[in-house]
Amino acid sequence: MAENTDTAKLTIKGETYELPIHSPTAGPDVIDIRKLYGQANVFTYDPGFTSTSACDSTITFIDGGEGVLLHRGYPIDQLAGQSHYLEVCYLLLYGELPSAAELEKFERLVTNHTMIHEQMHNFFRGFRRDAHPMATMVGVVGAMSAFYHDSTDINDSHQREVASIRLIAKMPTIAAMAYKYSIGQPFVYPRNDLDYASNFLHMCFSVPAEEYHVNPVLARAMDRIFTLHADHEQNASTSTVRLASSSGANPFACIAAGIACLWGPAHGGANQACLEMLKEIGSVDRIPEFIARAKDKNDSYRLMGFGHRVYKNFDPRATVMKQSADEVLELLGVEDNPLLQVAMELEKQALADPYFADKKLFPNVDFYSGIILEAMGFPTSMFTPIFAMARTVGWISQWKEQLADPQLKIGRPRQLYLGETHRDYIDIEKR
Repeated sequence: MAENTDTAKLTIKGETYELPIHSPTAGPDVIDIRKLYGQANVFTYDPGFTSTSACDSTITFIDGGEGVLLHRGYPIDQLAGQSHYLEVCYLLLYGELPSAAELEKFERLVTNHTMIHEQMHNFFRGFRRDAHPMATMVGVVGAMSAFYHDSTDINDSHQREVASIRLIAKMPTIAAMAYKYSIGQPFVYPRNDLDYASNFLHMCFSVPAEEYHVNPVLARAMDRIFTLHADHEQNASTSTVRLASSSGANPFACIAAGIACLWGPAHGGANQACLEMLKEIGSVDRIPEFIARAKDKNDSYRLMGFGHRVYKNFDPRATVMKQSADEVLELLGVEDNPLLQVAMELEKQALADPYFADKKLFPNVDFYSGIILEAMGFPTSMFTPIFAMARTVGWISQWKEQLADPQLKIGRPRQLYLGETHRDYIDIEKR
């Protein structure tokens, strides 16, 4: 990190303390408060850590006000429009775009690790048939450390690399198996002749009774979903992975922790919430009613999939995702799907309404990805597992970066204690 010649001066009870200021390559300056507790015996208070930098990173940069998302300096719209998921995986993991030879080697390496240990099939069958696929994924990914002992030593660079490739390669297989198990169909093994996205779709939708051909339009849309969700800086699940990793936990446990955090509806469940909203609206003629509710300041109702906590003007991922949504809907049609008819009309009416334009409440990536997955035939319960599968490379990249950081310390947030102070124990007979 770059040292700034300026310092911040903080006065506490008449004493002044000078705090170093660090300047990033992009984004606001950062006040270094690491020595504040030792010098002044005070903590800072920041619920949700929304104004706190917990690490330095070179992977992803977001400027929510300007609608910027960069991976290693490359804009997300360029990557999603011109690259593909495994090339972006390479970029996130190693810091540079690969040469043709490097990409071919990396793709081959990932492809050759897509099968999971055969005994793990029995692990799936231990879950109830109606288990949520995310519950299954948390359990199975966490259990990978019991099957792959040769890649759990975080102090061995080779084992860290093997674990990284294994997780990226096997996550689609695990997600597809969770889906197949939930609908009572047999597991489908991965195929080495298919690309990453096509292989996932084949494992989800093919059956032994007949041949299944993956439509390239759907494969491209799925690949874009993966690419657009690959990493998103220090969000809740990424911070969870980093916090778990700071204790020295093995990579599979750390990624399982990330999956568990992503399961929350305020995080990875956003596109599922969009589809549930569309189901609540139910029909095109009810859209004005729900738009009116969203505009009513006395009504707590809000439209899911519009606006974003981070992006205050527009979501840079949404433009590319909308293009894919249009392509998928043109291919598959919406005539027989009332839900998609509601989605398209809601988008049209909201974009034409000055209220949403003035407040920058444009459809975000979750709105369009939910539409795409619904059109493809995925149940809403699979939306977050697909998100987890895509985000795995981001979690791994952040995990590897943290382990290489000489400043690494075990995470230990402080608190503002507001409970009782000292109280003496009272015998139960006297209470």
